Amino acid sequence: MKKETFAALGALAFSVSAFAVQAGDVEAGASAFQSQCQNCHNVTNEDGDVLAGRPNVRTGPNLYGVLGRQAGTVDGFRYGASLVEAGENDLIWDEESMTVYLQDPQGFLRETLDSNRARSQMSFRVRDEETAVNIIAFLDSLAPAAEEGEEETVSN
Repeated sequence: MKKETFAALGALAFSVSAFAVQAGDVEAGASAFQSQCQNCHNVTNEDGDVLAGRPNVRTGPNLYGVLGRQAGTVDGFRYGASLVEAGENDLIWDEESMTVYLQDPQGFLRETLDSNRARSQMSFRVRDEETAVNIIAFLDSLAPAAEEGEEETVSN
C-alpha cells in the first residue's frame, strides 16, 4: 500500500514540477551547489563535459539529469542498499522528494521505506527548504533538453 501511495504522490509532484522548479533561484542554487555539493557530486553531461562541480569527483553520483530519474540507478556508482531499495520501489526524483531528501537523507529513506533500519550514505544535510529548492532549480537548469514526446521541466 505504501508503495502505491508514494508512487501516486510522486506522479502528482511531477505533474506540478514546473511550478516548484520555477520557484527556485538558479543563481543562488549554483552558489549553494558550489559551497555544499561539489565536494561529493558533479554534473557531467553525456559528452563528458563537467557543467558543475569538480572533474573526477566520485564520492557521490553524477547529478546530470537527476530530476525524473529513478533513485539509485547511475551506472558505475555504488549506492547504499536503502537508496537502491527506494528506487526499486519506484522512487523517481522530483522536486518534492529531492527537497525532503536533501534536508534529511536518512529520515527521508526511513519514511519512504517505512523502516527505522534504512540508512543513507549521504550524511550532509542542506540547512533549509529554500536552499534545497534553489539547488534543485540549478540542477534542472543543467539538465538535458527533453526529447520530443517527453514531459519537459521548466528551467529558469
